[in-house]
Amino acid sequence: MEGIHDMGGSYEFPSSLAERDQEVFHAEWEARAFVLSNAYTGAGCANVDQFRHAIERLDPEAYLSDGYFGRWLGSIELMIADADGHVIPGRYTDHTAARNLHATPRFAVGDIVRTTNHNPPGHTRLPSYVRNRTGRVTLVQGGWVYPDTHAHHEGENPEPVYAVRFDGEELWGTEAEPHTSVTVDLFESYLEST
Repeated sequence: MEGIHDMGGSYEFPSSLAERDQEVFHAEWEARAFVLSNAYTGAGCANVDQFRHAIERLDPEAYLSDGYFGRWLGSIELMIADADGHVIPGRYTDHTAARNLHATPRFAVGDIVRTTNHNPPGHTRLPSYVRNRTGRVTLVQGGWVYPDTHAHHEGENPEPVYAVRFDGEELWGTEAEPHTSVTVDLFESYLEST
């Protein structure tokens, strides 16, 4: 799903710089939003992929203006509205996404792969700036819950995850800073052989 949240690698937005010696929370309400979000997901009312997908569906203006913890609060509000009174605490209680695989990973370290143009109407962890790009597998990271189905109550469907390195020029053309690269963790469904 392309949306305001998928701005990684874009030139249209200014870079964000970390504040030196910053406080974790800039206001008391941010701490409360953090606690509320963790309580909601920690009680098993939603999984992390549902939480991320709710953030992706926020109004673009709110997404840009509400700040980090404002998005967390908006996400919880949206999930509660989606549940329409049918929140079932304890439904999602496994707090790790690592899973054993029943099949051998298709790719190995050193393989050249190409990302698909995967853009479903719902949640995905494939950033738009790496779609249809060629990179090299640098690490096979085992099995993980597939977020594209997990966010929509369609099962965990664990898949191998690969660290894939992309040269800057592959991503941004000749305007890229020389000798740069970006490594992105990608699910097997996002990749194909070259």
